[in-house]
Amino acid sequence: MGQGLSCVPSHEHGLFSAVQYGDLEAVEALVGGDTALLHQTTPYDRQSLLHVAAANGQIEILSMLLDQSLNPDLLNRNKQTPLMLAAMHGKISCVKKLLDAGANVLKFDSLNGRTCLHYAAYYGHSDCLKAILSAAQSSPVAASWGYARFVNIRDGRGATPLHLAARQRRPDCVHILLDNGALVCASTGGYGYPGSTPLHLAARGGSLDCIRELLAWGADRLQRDASGRIPHSVAIKHMHGACAALLNPSSAEPLVWPSPLKFISELNQDAKVLLERALMEANKERERSILNGAAFSVSPSHSDSGADDDISEASDNDLCSICFEQVCTIEVQNCGHQMCAHCTLALCCHNKPNPTTASINPPVCPFCRGPIARLAVAKIKNSDDHDHEVNEISSSKLKKSRKSRNFSEGSSSFKGLSSAVGSLGKMASRGSGRIAADNDWMDKS
Repeated sequence: MGQGLSCVPSHEHGLFSAVQYGDLEAVEALVGGDTALLHQTTPYDRQSLLHVAAANGQIEILSMLLDQSLNPDLLNRNKQTPLMLAAMHGKISCVKKLLDAGANVLKFDSLNGRTCLHYAAYYGHSDCLKAILSAAQSSPVAASWGYARFVNIRDGRGATPLHLAARQRRPDCVHILLDNGALVCASTGGYGYPGSTPLHLAARGGSLDCIRELLAWGADRLQRDASGRIPHSVAIKHMHGACAALLNPSSAEPLVWPSPLKFISELNQDAKVLLERALMEANKERERSILNGAAFSVSPSHSDSGADDDISEASDNDLCSICFEQVCTIEVQNCGHQMCAHCTLALCCHNKPNPTTASINPPVCPFCRGPIARLAVAKIKNSDDHDHEVNEISSSKLKKSRKSRNFSEGSSSFKGLSSAVGSLGKMASRGSGRIAADNDWMDKS
């Protein structure tokens, strides 16, 4: 990738070695008052001192160099910036320092035409990815493009950061990008195979976690690449049996987050976390059924860590009045009515993305029929009658609160969702957007 840091013997060699190993005193002694030495580069790769410091995470030396008014966007032989190398190697402190110094997030290298965002996604450094996206929201350069366009920026062969994260099995980065507006059904130009979506690439890489995230955000299991293959076919070709079972068009459709919830203008962040967790739990119940039927099991290496199986008791007043199984965790504002996250999903989520159908009306509160304009985390009272936030309760309360009542023993924690959907009315689905490939692209890695 052009990140090799070659040095030359002599005085310059000592200077680059001191920067690489973080010897600040040696760097200051070698430079002395000769600021021209700060602009030295390695002979072949043309790595500057900033590149070496950023790639090796030497934040003190990087800060010293930037204080000398060095350009944070210096280019090496492959037109990579120090920010790209810091993102590539996951040096978050250097990434933040360079962004604070005004490093340009829209610089493209000459290898694959990739930006720092591509590098962070490809190598799976979610903290660096978050920092770059946060900076882009206030960056004048990104503002000139538009934030949504930046999140979906394509490399020289048509790959977006989401494509790279999905192919490289980076579920955390996939989630961050989707949460920031990455197009889940975008097609590539030439990465992997022409016309591949992130779901095709996740299927090729065999990442169940990436597939879960993409399906929950509305990825289309029937979308075909330029060769006419659906993701299910790709998973079978690469012998990823569990992935193929989930992607089989004949298997149950997953619940999709969050198209109808876009109506809700002020979705409290804590409430969003609860809803996302509930949705993933629901889809994992579906997944277990599919994999059991297909004689596949999910090994720890292929899945997220298991949820806490501890059982928490809840009082009658805490239980959702719709399903009578879950603790009330979500409050509708301004009416104040409460329900569990699972029943909230039943109101607001759909089972199958449908590009031809649009939701006309926002979801309504099932108790007062008023429009849901805002969701927040519900407050409940503990045994000492002190209010506290639901998100401070152990995560097991978000699962089924099993009481010795007339609940069926074998039911899943999401058993009431389908019945709640039927009783409360299904929201029309809003389909996932698709974009055509703009360029022929991407490495068949």
